[in-house]
Amino acid sequence: MIDTVTIVGRVATEPTPGRTSAGVPVTNFRLASTHRRFDAASGSWVDAGTNWFSIAAFRQLAEHARASLRVGDSVIVSGRLRVRPWESNGKQGTSVDIDADTIGHDLRWGTTAYRPSTRPSPTDVEVSGDVPTTDEEGRDAWEQPAEGEAA
Repeated sequence: MIDTVTIVGRVATEPTPGRTSAGVPVTNFRLASTHRRFDAASGSWVDAGTNWFSIAAFRQLAEHARASLRVGDSVIVSGRLRVRPWESNGKQGTSVDIDADTIGHDLRWGTTAYRPSTRPSPTDVEVSGDVPTTDEEGRDAWEQPAEGEAA
């Protein structure tokens, strides 16, 4: 069973790059998600507890997360939830981990400048099978004719 969750919180630790045993890029960081509630007695919003998550991003997402995220950034993380027990130096606990599918800045609290990653040009991608890329006259076979123009 795969549980997918979406968590809004703040990056609590510097994103740390690494590699899996198979050589896959990974970036890890901790995410703090603090619940807030309105306290009618004081007339103000107060913190109502913080949940902590260990986030792991893999492959291209790992590279982008490492380049884009800083401690304190407000982010939205969606991914697969894993809850696992741990034991270290005689202490036991439970770790709540998320293998991230997507990570983005929370635009309620700031702005960001998006730069798409470079993608290979169509000439860099090998076309397989009998898919035509040009017609008999050398025009792009997938190009749509302009309005009023014959196909």
